[in-house]
Amino acid sequence: MRVVVIDYNGGNLASAAQAARKAATLRGIDADVTITRDADAILNADRLILPGQGAFADCAEGLGTDLRNTLETATANGTPFLGICVGMQLMSAYGLEHGRTEGLGWISGNIRRMDEAADAGLRLPHMGWNTLDFTPGAHLLTEGLEPGVHGYFVHSFALHDGNPDELVATAQYGSSVPAIVARGNRCGTQFHVEKSQAVGLIIMGNFLRWTS
Repeated sequence: MRVVVIDYNGGNLASAAQAARKAATLRGIDADVTITRDADAILNADRLILPGQGAFADCAEGLGTDLRNTLETATANGTPFLGICVGMQLMSAYGLEHGRTEGLGWISGNIRRMDEAADAGLRLPHMGWNTLDFTPGAHLLTEGLEPGVHGYFVHSFALHDGNPDELVATAQYGSSVPAIVARGNRCGTQFHVEKSQAVGLIIMGNFLRWTS
């Protein structure tokens, strides 16, 4: 299996690649995991992973037009895609961090500050472990997990106005926060699967097995 971690000059690339390698080993999957922005490698990959760390606008700028177009072509052809943290946020229509920035438009909704949490007296960024709520058996990404397991979050912005049909799991932080989304062969996690220990490795392994 050819797994490509998208290199867009962002953070957490090596950690995401290492998590993919470990998850593949645990599942008995023979995986070649590389970090690259090479168009041919992306178009010929069996799985694509886009980590994200920092601001929406900066990560979107790092993708640039060529890489956006390559990702669009690869995923439109059916290659499973996993966005992590800001990588998930970039799947939305647009983000409002440091002004409006267009996203990939793969899922419904937009990314804006978690004012509901701030209004409830909670600190931003939302940082640390939080429980995941989901319907068991509703999506392969959560196979082998029970509601109430924990993911590791670090974010001040979140998906709003999304489509409930694209929502796989949520967390509570002042309000319901989208934690896992999926539409077709494109999925994403707001929490860092590469920092979520055993739970993260199960989700990453499920992604490596996933066919939408």
